[in-house]
Amino acid sequence: MNRFDWQSQLAEKAYATFPEATFKPVIGITGNYAELTCKLAEGYYKSVAKAGGVPVIIPPLADTDVIINTLGKIDGLILSGGGDYDPHYAGEEPDPKLGEINEERDLPELFITRLAYNRQIPILGICRGIQTLAMTLDGKVKQDITDIATINHSQSEERSVATHQVNIEKDSILYQLYEKTQLAVNSFHHQAVCECGEKFRVVATSEDGIIEAMESAEFKPILGVQWHPECLEEGLPIFKWIVEEAKLFRQACALHQDMITLDSHCDTPMFFPQGIDFGKRDDRILVDLHKMEDGHHDAAIMVAYLPQPTENPTAYADDIFDKIEEIVKQHKDHLALAKSPTDLYFYKAQDKKSILLGIENGIALDGKLDNLKHFADRGIVYMTLCHNGDNDICDSAKGSQTHNGVSKFGKKVIKMMNKLGIVVDLSHASEKSFYDALEISKKPIVCSHSCCRALCDHPRNLTDDQMRALAKKDGVLQITCYPGFLRSDGKATVEDVLAHLEHAIEVMDIDHVGIGTDFDGDGGVPGFADASDVINLTRLLIKRGYSSLDIQKIWGVNFQRVILDSQM
Repeated sequence: MNRFDWQSQLAEKAYATFPEATFKPVIGITGNYAELTCKLAEGYYKSVAKAGGVPVIIPPLADTDVIINTLGKIDGLILSGGGDYDPHYAGEEPDPKLGEINEERDLPELFITRLAYNRQIPILGICRGIQTLAMTLDGKVKQDITDIATINHSQSEERSVATHQVNIEKDSILYQLYEKTQLAVNSFHHQAVCECGEKFRVVATSEDGIIEAMESAEFKPILGVQWHPECLEEGLPIFKWIVEEAKLFRQACALHQDMITLDSHCDTPMFFPQGIDFGKRDDRILVDLHKMEDGHHDAAIMVAYLPQPTENPTAYADDIFDKIEEIVKQHKDHLALAKSPTDLYFYKAQDKKSILLGIENGIALDGKLDNLKHFADRGIVYMTLCHNGDNDICDSAKGSQTHNGVSKFGKKVIKMMNKLGIVVDLSHASEKSFYDALEISKKPIVCSHSCCRALCDHPRNLTDDQMRALAKKDGVLQITCYPGFLRSDGKATVEDVLAHLEHAIEVMDIDHVGIGTDFDGDGGVPGFADASDVINLTRLLIKRGYSSLDIQKIWGVNFQRVILDSQM
């Protein structure tokens, strides 16, 4: 074939079969900038293509609308190498040895890195890129390392030549990729990360102690390397890693597009009196519209939590619900108040997030059965019978066994909840209260935010026998991410959330488990720290081999079933 016969080449390569191309993840690569030109060394885009991805160049524009729209179209991000950072962005004055800075790139790349991190997009930082990660995400970069380096980090040899070794930690992404503790790399820098910050951990160093690689300490697909793998024969595994993580991210996003993610318990309303604007990304709370959007998270049951004692408890709960309704009204174009699972799908079709209402602590009734009808009319979907103390309904897991289980009044409350379509929630209840309520209720019950006692011996957690009894009555256990319920030492991560979830699945089967984070009620662990991490948990479930149907059940189908059963 004549190489100038482009139409024949197109027919042979694109039109020969259908579809014309198989899916490949799109990898955005930040472009360098010099002489009024956005450009990129060929090693980057050729390595991405060779690894199975589709490379696109991202120009250095500090326009957040452009950046956010760009991030919505890519599945992975590579922060490319280049000139030094202006230290003013780190609150430092320039060192006399500072190299040539690239003012055009700095702000756009700080923006894009933070926004990509928020959205859980897989990130690979190369050379300047690892420094970008540190600058953006609470680490620190040393402006010039010549006074501490004992080997040459600015080689004169060709980029394809490896000039020194780095030592790799065994429990790292790099070790998984290369299966060795030493790797020969090239080196073209005089700035370097000197503190990786809490979001990262160091996974490779050179012989003189310079940080050569770091990865996420939050179980997220983020890796930074100080060398240039795109120039080395052994560089391809790193690009295959970012491409595979991008595929996984796209798979998770596609799953979230088709399902409802429902968090069965969060305490965000406790913070509303502080003047929280739910429409702004606010560090004081773990659930807001920005974090929900970043995490592809659809709905949360926000509870009116009542401390014990509370004066005028019914009015106290009403005040909380009034504030929630006010917030929903303020953001009516993006937020809705749902009262049933049907509402969740209706509002998702309108591209709205949903809030459902719940009560945490039955003292909200103020001892009056009629108040259940009042709260049912307000739209609550469940009520947690007690909190960390016995009340007039039942004994608490941390109480004094006042009633030896459910009280006479509590029995009436449970029966009335069944009639009114309010789900009975037994998180916080004592074991005797649990079994009493399970016998009294004619409808399935839930534990909206609890864990497994077999893995963490805490009275708030359920024994295996309780879990089996709950499943037998078609109830649901919602695993929480409160550190003290996950591990006795409180040093929990998302791995512990998954361990409790998988234990519950083993004991109860997949139809009786879900997630109730307890966000803003001291819930939250590395890897599952706020609503933006909802997609990260899905990604980890996919990596563990859970099917789409299994994940849909975990993320709300099971809990929705109990609500529907109660409302029938």
